[in-house]
Amino acid sequence: MNAKAYPPSPYSSPLGKANPESHTLSVLVDNEPGVLARVVGLFSARSFNIESLTVAEVAHENHLSRITIVTSGTPEVVEQVRHQLERLIPVHNVTDLTLSVRAIERELAMVKVRGRGDNRVEALQLAEAFRAKVIDATTESFIFEITGAPRKIDDFVGLMLPIGLVEVSRTGVAAISRGPDPI
Repeated sequence: MNAKAYPPSPYSSPLGKANPESHTLSVLVDNEPGVLARVVGLFSARSFNIESLTVAEVAHENHLSRITIVTSGTPEVVEQVRHQLERLIPVHNVTDLTLSVRAIERELAMVKVRGRGDNRVEALQLAEAFRAKVIDATTESFIFEITGAPRKIDDFVGLMLPIGLVEVSRTGVAAISRGPDPI
């Protein structure tokens, strides 16, 4: 019996685990109950990690929401996920913004830092260099608001660690394509 040879599955083969890349997917969906659970369930059922997830209504009159998902995988795996998302009923469009040179990603974070004396001065100087705003201050701590690319926020948080980082709250990535055309 000649069994038909199939290419290895990207889920179980070394191909699916080698050289993972971060990808930002923009998913336009109907704004109705259960849609987010179905989209997240697709990732969960296939053991894909979601690194960042944001959801907001973007067209009130049409009842549409945009789900922005940051995930990691090989290009083959991410492409397969994109095709599976496109097959879900409430999904209108799926775009891998990572493949678009013209995409912009931003994130907002609030960063609480404890400090006195020199640490306080250093925290304020770093915040100024990163264009972070002080949104709350006490005699012993600051809360900074910082907006930018995720890497910028990672760098800011990393520099605040030795100064007295207390906690961080991040919104997750919001992304959009540049130019006049919609995603």
